Amino acid sequence: MGQRDRAGGSGILLALLVVLSLVMTTIYFREGETGPLHRTRQTVRAITAPVSAAGDWVFTPVRAVRSWMRNLGVSREEVDALRAQNVELRARVVELEEAGLENERLRRLIDFLETSELEAKGARVIRRPATAWEGTILIDRGSRDGIEPGMPVLAPGGLLGQTVDVTARSSTVRLITDQRSGVAAILQSTRAEGVVRGSIEGRLSLEYVSRETTVNVGDVVLTSGMGGVYPRGLFIGEVSDYELRDNDLFPRIVVRPIARFEGIEEVVVLLGAPPQPEIGGGE
Repeated sequence: MGQRDRAGGSGILLALLVVLSLVMTTIYFREGETGPLHRTRQTVRAITAPVSAAGDWVFTPVRAVRSWMRNLGVSREEVDALRAQNVELRARVVELEEAGLENERLRRLIDFLETSELEAKGARVIRRPATAWEGTILIDRGSRDGIEPGMPVLAPGGLLGQTVDVTARSSTVRLITDQRSGVAAILQSTRAEGVVRGSIEGRLSLEYVSRETTVNVGDVVLTSGMGGVYPRGLFIGEVSDYELRDNDLFPRIVVRPIARFEGIEEVVVLLGAPPQPEIGGGE
């Protein structure tokens, strides 16, 4: 009984509320702007306006973050496309940098040849020494290009070596740092003569210089032109160490080569040099 009474009372209350809302709605639309219901609505709006503004202020950043997060939802295809473009751009930058470095190396070689007025043939290195004790490289020019054994080979900066074995399409170049190599040389400052020799460690030394010669660290060492292999005046290196002991017949002079042997890529071969063993050579 109690539950049925409560259910019946709730139904009557709901019906009264529906009737009341219909009556108030009818009165609201029939009364003028100055009617009691209109004034009540305006009063309630004025009271709740600050609360509504505060709610907007609090939730606006939240809505902005949600919108930003939705914009981040790019597809997997778009991400992959962007990554591919990034890889392509990086590869292009590397290519441009490599071309710039190659142009700089070639320009230095061309400037040297124009200054010295020597006939030469450009070549690329296709094999470098496999070990620290191997003193030869292989270039992509041979007899079909006019290359012969005994021709000097230059790198950017200075003397690199001499051709020793030549095929139709390639040539082996013995570096001046090889232990079997020897180059007739002079000190630029004093014109004292000697022979630059390589070693098994790849170190250069200037031998047979007179004890009376004044030698300073930093002195430039050039080819002397003696022996008819290397033209006179090619840069070999600089004196990096000097020692003269009482019992030595000649001073011990270490030479730092000017040409960079590590990572060499382009060289030039001086044409027309007679194919004869160089002074001090091991052939």
